[in-house]
Amino acid sequence: MKPLYTSLCIGASLALVSSSFAANVGSPFYGDAPDDHHPWAIHDPNRPQPKLVTPGTFSSQEQPGTPPSDAIILFDGSDLSKWEADEGTGVPTKWVVKNGAMECVPGSGYVRTKETFGDCQLHVEWAAPTKVEGNSQGRGNSGVFLMGLVEVQVLDNYNNLTYPDGTAGAVYGVNPPLANALRPPGQFQSYDIVFRRPVYKDGQPLDPGYVSVFENGVLVQDHTMLEGGTGHMSRSKPRAFPATGPLKLQDHGNPVRYRNIWYRPLPPRSIEGGTDGYLSLEATTAKRGEIAAMIRKDASTRKDPANPLPEMLRLTESLVYEQDADTAEKAQQLAAQYLADLQKLSPAALAAKKDEIKHLRDVTKFLIRFNIIPADAEPAIQLEQIIKDQNWDKK
Repeated sequence: MKPLYTSLCIGASLALVSSSFAANVGSPFYGDAPDDHHPWAIHDPNRPQPKLVTPGTFSSQEQPGTPPSDAIILFDGSDLSKWEADEGTGVPTKWVVKNGAMECVPGSGYVRTKETFGDCQLHVEWAAPTKVEGNSQGRGNSGVFLMGLVEVQVLDNYNNLTYPDGTAGAVYGVNPPLANALRPPGQFQSYDIVFRRPVYKDGQPLDPGYVSVFENGVLVQDHTMLEGGTGHMSRSKPRAFPATGPLKLQDHGNPVRYRNIWYRPLPPRSIEGGTDGYLSLEATTAKRGEIAAMIRKDASTRKDPANPLPEMLRLTESLVYEQDADTAEKAQQLAAQYLADLQKLSPAALAAKKDEIKHLRDVTKFLIRFNIIPADAEPAIQLEQIIKDQNWDKK
């Protein structure tokens, strides 16, 4: 983004001053400035803070753990009110709840959530029957179907070999797990899954989608790329997914149990309007405009004829994101007031502003570095001269 003006922002550069002057860290003029594909500066204090989440607790075999505070609970061991049969909307499932776990009744069909969702962090705990019966795919078989389309295999593979892309923790038919980290049958296993669905626009893929899986805390799928939905005996084919879908659990003829099922929705990726990561030029420009408008609005609340610095700070800060002639002109007026006040100071009063003036000099260096003002900007020259005359860089 090239400057739209020069002289106005030269004056506006004087607005970049903090009332505390404690350190540059945390100021908007500390790390690299926004660029054509990143709307935020490095170490940008205007960037939204992470939301506060109280972490949950880990499960034991006897007791399921507690979910994090922002998790959406799908099954807490009490009832199946959030689930239905996969036959159709509102059809009750024949799965049953026993001792805090939901159990597949063989021949009853898949069960699915009434709620639909897309990209997520998902936690599922499952247990194959304690009594070992069958082998290969006939032993403790079920499946976790993300959006009802992508299966993470559930299977009792404790001392039970099968084809690798059908092993527990596999993206079924697509990618075998990196390891077999199962506990003995009858014990609860945990899956922690990070799922990003494929995203298409006008029939073309923008992001193929990915899934990562931890099995009992061991990474078994490392950002595995998706190729559409999964299937049996046929290779998956790339295709678009809907925005949301239900979570499905498979009836494969074995009484597999599930407990402690919850998910956390994930924020949109940059290709879907998210503002973190590498954005298109158009998306970056639009977001930088939003940030600048927010800062200008905040600046309007900081008007103080006796102290122009807070308003100057915010006005000029906005110019780092979006150059605007009216904003720069206002900042220039406030800067003129500031310079005039400096001229009236006694030597002792000027000395009291040492840190303030040195900070302003550093700010002009920031603006010069990122081509917001020219290297020979008069305020930068004047500030350097004051610092030199007072011998402040040598003290």
